[in-house]
Amino acid sequence: MLKKIENPEDLRALTVENLPQLAAEIRTLIIETVARTGGHLASSLGVVELTIALHYVFATPRDLLVWDVGHQAYAHKILTGRMERFATLRQSGGLSGFPKREESEYDTFDVGHSSTSISAALGMALAAELTNKRQRSVAIIGDGSMTAGIAFEALNHAGALDRNLIVVLNDNEMSISPNVGAMSAYLNRILTGSTVNRLRHDVKSVLTNIPKVGESVFRMVKRAEESFKGFVIPVGTIFEDLGFQYVGPLPGHDLEALIETFENVSHLDGPVLVHVVTKKGKGYAPAETHPSLFHGVGPFDVASGKKIVSEKPTPPSYTSVFGQTLVKLAALDERVVGITAAMPAGTGVEVMAERFPDRVYDVGIAEQHGVTMAAGMASRGLHPFVAIYSTFMQRAFDQILHDVALQNLPMTLCLDRAGVVGEDGPTHHGTFDLSYLRMIPNLIIMAPKDENELQHMLFSSLNYSSPVAIRYPRGNGSGVELESEFEKLELGSWEILRQGQDVVLLAVGSCVAPAMAAADELSLDNNIECQVVNCRFVKPFDKELLRTALKNFKQVFTFEENVRAGGFGSGVLEFMAAERIWTTQVIVTGLPDRFIPHGTPDELRAKLMLDSTGIREKVLAEKLYD
Repeated sequence: MLKKIENPEDLRALTVENLPQLAAEIRTLIIETVARTGGHLASSLGVVELTIALHYVFATPRDLLVWDVGHQAYAHKILTGRMERFATLRQSGGLSGFPKREESEYDTFDVGHSSTSISAALGMALAAELTNKRQRSVAIIGDGSMTAGIAFEALNHAGALDRNLIVVLNDNEMSISPNVGAMSAYLNRILTGSTVNRLRHDVKSVLTNIPKVGESVFRMVKRAEESFKGFVIPVGTIFEDLGFQYVGPLPGHDLEALIETFENVSHLDGPVLVHVVTKKGKGYAPAETHPSLFHGVGPFDVASGKKIVSEKPTPPSYTSVFGQTLVKLAALDERVVGITAAMPAGTGVEVMAERFPDRVYDVGIAEQHGVTMAAGMASRGLHPFVAIYSTFMQRAFDQILHDVALQNLPMTLCLDRAGVVGEDGPTHHGTFDLSYLRMIPNLIIMAPKDENELQHMLFSSLNYSSPVAIRYPRGNGSGVELESEFEKLELGSWEILRQGQDVVLLAVGSCVAPAMAAADELSLDNNIECQVVNCRFVKPFDKELLRTALKNFKQVFTFEENVRAGGFGSGVLEFMAAERIWTTQVIVTGLPDRFIPHGTPDELRAKLMLDSTGIREKVLAEKLYD
């Protein structure tokens, strides 16, 4: 049946009775594809029926669907003309793992970070009104994304404006019994039907026109209705108070109930919130049993659900080293607390939570709150370690600047997934943190060359009197030995890893190892001797070492897995200008002034000339050395 669906028009030609079979075929395709490519499996499996119902009822692409985060949009992609290309999901040059406007007219908004859908859909609704277009805007947002402040800001504004907007709350955490689910579906079909809404409108008109007492009587009737709904479905009260008509909770895998309710809701005026209860991983037992393990997953065996891993032993990941080090630091120092934003497993904080549960806080998808809460802790003598992916820490920029750095509060920001992260693409690459952090006064910025140096940096941050940001890459370390004793790094100190008299390679973090490899190749094959410096402090600089390098060498190269604009290399050029050093050529190598597409990290680093081959070619191409 799926082969007959080229677009939602074909979907709408089917009878409702045929849709469960279509849902089953979509699930099979998603499971088989993600088993090969990796991706966000559990969330996409959970919304198959919901996706079908939305496209079945609403006249997409005229009506606009805005997917929050977007990692649940695989069924949406399949139903909107991309089934034949679905095998290229998250592959270099293939389909993005998230909605992208350039990919399809059905993708109405580029997403990847959470909690933006309601704001965007409201903007689209207002644009339609101002341009006299007849279209509905529908935001689909998960219960996790509703923890972010921007979602409630949008709900508050939408309720106050009282414009036509539909918000679908995809709730995959609340469990409802079959009886409650069936009763809820029945009540919602009644409460959203044209007869009841016409009656509600007529009652309002009659009562409010009664002289003197009409308004008060209507408010009493309205309160009685809300009290009844609150008794049956109390979760809706908050949305009603924000100005939304609340519908739900609705069983999210009952296609007939979904379609009938959406058809009724599509004719309602004003903002409406439809609460849909789904099950993550629906239809695939391993994902249903362990949805968190199948949220973002690499290739796996479909029959067993087990991850496909290389038999060759691999070094521990930076994330795991961070988690283990955090536990050691917490045992050494009772001031240590761990904070994360809905990613305890992804950041490694869960390891500390198992050992010190009373000293770990998961704030949900609320990075701004998490950073300022940590600042409050730091102001009273604790030392928080705030572990958030680099790309998501962008959301807390003002809090870092205003609430942390302005007060010079000692705490540690741990930016996992810094640099290119791979198949999730431009919304998830951590390629801007050096630029947006380097401008902030009082903030110390570090990047380890390997996993051993990471643990020393974490320990050192406990002993500095200013806030610290440590950025480290996704994936496994280099396999170096983890020293048993912590070392406090001298603030602002760099280290010369390789002596050479021809050129200097100033490398940051993940670029240090390929710079060393490139230097060895240049020495062996081209008789060029490179001095390699591990610039582990991006702020403050090692001024003496940098001054010496700039004065003694004709050519200095900088390498960083960050955009060139405002990054480490920019800082070197600023230092040169301040020192009035004009005799040395500095070649800045980093990421270009564009968003980096998806692909494996190795593919991307090769294209960006940040692997050993690219660094070697960069040095050879300049040809200014003697």
